[in-house]
Amino acid sequence: MVRTTLSSAEARRVALAAQGFGQSPADTVSTRTLNSGFARLGLLQIDSVNVFERSHYLPLFARLGAYDRSTLDRLTLSKRGPYAEYWAHEAAFIDRGDLPLFRWRMDALRDRDSWPTRIDGVTRTEGVRRELRALLRAEGPMPASAVEHESNVRRGPWWGWSDVKLGLEQMFRWGDVVSAGRSGFERVYALPEQVLPAGTLETAPSRSSAVLELVRRASRALGVGTRADIADYFRLRADDTAAAIAELVAAGELAPVRVEGWDERAWMHADARVPRRMSADALLSPFDPIVWFRRRAERMYGFHYRIEIYTPAPKRVFGYYVLPVLQGDRLVGRIDLKSDRQRGVLRVRTAWQEPGERLEADRLADTLRRTAAWQGLDEVEVTDRGTAAAAVAGALGVPLVPHVAADDADATVALEPAV
Repeated sequence: MVRTTLSSAEARRVALAAQGFGQSPADTVSTRTLNSGFARLGLLQIDSVNVFERSHYLPLFARLGAYDRSTLDRLTLSKRGPYAEYWAHEAAFIDRGDLPLFRWRMDALRDRDSWPTRIDGVTRTEGVRRELRALLRAEGPMPASAVEHESNVRRGPWWGWSDVKLGLEQMFRWGDVVSAGRSGFERVYALPEQVLPAGTLETAPSRSSAVLELVRRASRALGVGTRADIADYFRLRADDTAAAIAELVAAGELAPVRVEGWDERAWMHADARVPRRMSADALLSPFDPIVWFRRRAERMYGFHYRIEIYTPAPKRVFGYYVLPVLQGDRLVGRIDLKSDRQRGVLRVRTAWQEPGERLEADRLADTLRRTAAWQGLDEVEVTDRGTAAAAVAGALGVPLVPHVAADDADATVALEPAV
């Protein structure tokens, strides 16, 4: 039966089911299961912050349970693995075979970089780019650090890019080079012909065909969403998205639906299901598709979320690396986590219950124990900051530890781009 209306709770359950939540975790997560989970999401956003764990590992753990991270490394970080990188949302791992779907974006970014406001940087690196092509052709794939020189310096606490790094990133945006895995989590660059089948990018679909396919995938991954939701998934233009939605509605792949409490029009994918209940228990990466579009997270879950890693410590409200807590079909809290590997402890530096929500401390304690075990940590420690701290410590059966200034020391860590 085609649904024309959804309650707000049904919309949440549709969205979570489309993202792979609500299934019982397998005892062993195989490579095939990881690939299947990846295919459902379509991409994994990359971020360099690893105070708890790098972001791209977290969405699959949230949905599938504990898995061997080295398996995902072999899939995403090796030179000829099945996944590559591109600006699919932000920097993200995508199926290597999907690179042609972004050929139009590569061309658009090349055009953008020729604008008067940007052309100086392109002109300055012209010679460097020519040398880099010759070097990659002669010596094969390599990271930026293999060809860096003394001009790459830090300016204050932030990262300063040399013309080598800037030139490589320009070429990466345009498709003149592509990713060939990572080395020490640094992107390795290659000429397309060194890692892709011949003609891969030259035989890409037209912009309209590619956008149609990306909208199809985004709407399937979301289950239900507004035009803005669907456009954000692969960072598409609103007009391109609207045209693709109309085509998919005409083909019967999408159907208009009214969602309780939503002011904007929405569409539901034909394959989406409406579970009667949702039994999810997870900690979400700040860059998980459930919350990465902050407007959708607020509209769907009543969850106002701003990551505070770039906020000076005295001005933070919830903590440095705060993860939303998913229980059932609600976002009921948020916690700031750090993996203290020297001590073998998962540190809960802050724990908060969302106003108006019911955070079940016993469920969160179980989730934290599973998370610590997945990280290879023996204990969970809870500091005394946050409205849910005492309840979480009690459920874990551990004493509260005083929150100290050192808990905010990550404010001084220089953040490097995930390239």
